[in-house]
Parts: sequence; structure tokens; C-alpha cells
Amino acid sequence: MGRWRWRRWLGPAVSVAPGARVDRFEVFFDLVFVFSFFIITRATAVQITGSALLHGMLVLAVLWWTWVVHSVVATRVRLGHGFVPVLMVVGMAALFCFALSLPQAFRDPRGGAAGPVVVAVSYVVIRAVHFILYLHVVQDSPDERRQTLRFAPEMTLSTLLLLAAALIPTWIDDLGVAGMVRDGLWLTVVVLQYSTGLIGGAKGWAVASAEHWTERYELILIIALGESVISVGVGSNLLGQPPTWPAVAAAVLGIFFTAALWWAHYDVIGPAARIALHATQGLSRVGMARDAYAYFFLPMIAGIILFALGAEGIVHEIANPSVPIHEPPHGPGVPLLFGGVICYLCGNMLFQWRTLGTLSWTRVGAVLALAAGIPIGSHLPGLAALTLLTAICVALVVLEVVIMADARHALHEVVFQERTTHEAREAEWRARWHEDGTDDRGTST
Repeated sequence: MGRWRWRRWLGPAVSVAPGARVDRFEVFFDLVFVFSFFIITRATAVQITGSALLHGMLVLAVLWWTWVVHSVVATRVRLGHGFVPVLMVVGMAALFCFALSLPQAFRDPRGGAAGPVVVAVSYVVIRAVHFILYLHVVQDSPDERRQTLRFAPEMTLSTLLLLAAALIPTWIDDLGVAGMVRDGLWLTVVVLQYSTGLIGGAKGWAVASAEHWTERYELILIIALGESVISVGVGSNLLGQPPTWPAVAAAVLGIFFTAALWWAHYDVIGPAARIALHATQGLSRVGMARDAYAYFFLPMIAGIILFALGAEGIVHEIANPSVPIHEPPHGPGVPLLFGGVICYLCGNMLFQWRTLGTLSWTRVGAVLALAAGIPIGSHLPGLAALTLLTAICVALVVLEVVIMADARHALHEVVFQERTTHEAREAEWRARWHEDGTDDRGTST
């Protein structure tokens, strides 16, 4: 009994109840994911090549799967209660080490395997923390326990593959072959992870709180959008020199098109999808939660990182006094900028189709306009290319506000009524504190 004394002191794990919201510890944990997104962007921005982009996307896919597993655990147990935060802090430390080591994961194998090994070891610690915690929580549920154990091979094999990707290339003399082996092993990890999620099916899983699940993913998407603003501001060297009018205009345009992308999801699609998940029950809810949020959020996050890389390069040239303002952007800035927004919108359309069963022609039109804008923007000055992208994104928002006015107002009214009803019930419950003999300052009367 002595070994469980610490658990009695801290308290037991507490299950997530229907209607539960995201707690503050989960947002605290997300700070490390913010850092991870930032590291991926910064490591890729050092020298943007096809292989660097491939490596960045592979790392993002593995990191996102870790996030998905984390969200599955968080929908079953409250991460900020009892002894659970102690375990999660261990996971946070491992995730932080994972993020710090990412820039070395695809470096020259002749430089040693220390960085890639740290990546693999940190990964197994993160996964082990989630696995052990989830097994403990579902110990009284045979179906959930069996389903959890079915994912143990995926965790073991993915860890072994990451270790192999760290060690085997150091034994190969040919750098080209060594790089292909390493990349192939990472790609195998990604295929293994996401195929396991599909093959494993929805049976045995449950989404107790649709509110918690949707809020969890909506918050990480906002964090990713915010990180893109930070990356552009830091990487484009806007802070390293006196501001110029072109640089200020580029910064304003960056905020405008990022806000338009936020609006494209959070104004109608996000709230409507949340209601759709609430209305769905059982295995259908689990399937929708997996497909729409765990899988289709990934291209949206990838798109954010890609357009941040493109915007950073373009804004850096605009802010550089030695680069003529009329000169077109150099490098892959325009394709990354427009292509990233296309990736984001395509992911959002997949999300809309899976949750609402609809597809907006305005989104399809915006994607086609952005695709046509790539060759045009490549021949325009950097500021004009940013203006073109911003105009397309803002035009999408304006069109949808006008065209979907009635449906949009009806949805917002439903959401407002839900919130006010919920707040009224919370206020009614808290009124008991006054009934129990406390004044407005919380002191006894």
C-alpha cells in the first residue's frame, strides 16, 4: 500500500464528464506544442529545399500523431486533477527534448546519432506516459483496455523505426543512400501510425465530451495560426531594423490574411461542426471525431506552417532596404505562401465534408484562384503578391458572409442561446455560495 501513498496525497485520476471543457493544464501543455511548431518552421526556414520541406512534414506528421494520442487521453481523464499532472509534466519534458532535437533529426549522419537518438527516446517517453495513464484509467473497462492494448504494437514498432532511423544511417558510407534509408524509415513510421488509426476502427473507443474534443482541437489550430504570426515576425527580421512603409504594409497584410483564414473556419464551419459532433452518438461520433479532427486538421496545420515559411521569405525581402521594392520575390516564397493557403483550405473543406456533409463552392473557387495566383504572384513584386493573396482570402470571407447571411445568423443565434443558457445555469449553481452565508467578498456573514 505504501507505494500508492503518493496517489492518495495528490488525489485519484478524474474521468472527463459529458459537457466538460478544456482545463488550464491542457493549455499549459500546449505551450510545448507551440514551441514544437516554431522549431519545425525555423529548422525548415534555414534552407528551404524539397528535402527540407519533406523532412519538416514528416516531423510534423509524427508530432501531430503524438498530439492525437494526447487528445485521446485528455478526452478520457482530466489532465489537471489528482496525480495526473505529475505524469504529464514528465511527458512535457520529453516533448520539449523532442522539439529541441528536431533540427538534428535529419542532419548529416556523419555528425553522430546523438540528436536523432534523443528524438527517438523522447518519443518513447511521451508515448509511454500516455499509454500507462490510459491503461490505468480504463482498467475497469475491458473493451477499452483491449482496444488500447491493440495499439501497443504501433507504439513499439514506431519507436524501433525511429531508433533505426537514428542509428542505421551512421553505418552507411554513401550519404545519398543513408539519407534515403533514414527518410524511408520516417515515412514508414508515419504510414504505420495513421494506418493503425484507421484499421483499429472506432469500436472500443468513446468521446465522452464532444465539447471537450472540439474545443481541444480548435485551440491548437488557433495556437498554430498565432505561431505563424510569430514566425513571420521573427524570421523576417522585422525586429532587427528600423521600420519602413513597405515593411509595415507587409506586416498589416500578413495579419489581414491570417485573420481571414481564422474567419474561414471559426465563423461558421467550426461552430456548425461542433454541433454536428454533439448530435452524433456512439461509434458514429468516434468516427467523425477521428476523421474530421485527428486526420483532417493535419493538412490545415501543415498549410499554416507552409504559408508562414512563404510569408517569412517574402516579408524579409520587402523589409530589406537593399532589395528593390519593385523586384519579384526570390526563391520558393510565392509557391509556399499560396500553396500553404491552398493546403489549409483543402483540409478545411475535407473537415466540412466529413462533419456537415457539404462543400462550399466559394472555397473551391478560392482554391482555384489561389492556384492561378501562383504564376502571377511569382512575377509581381513581393508586396503586390501579398496583396493578391490577401485580396483572395478577404474576398472569400466577404462572399460567404453575404451569401450565407441567413444560415450564419441562425447558427450564431443557436450558439448564443446555448452559451447564455449554460452561463445562467452556472450562475444559478454559484448562487449557492451566497445562500450558504457568504457576502459579496466571499467572507462569512
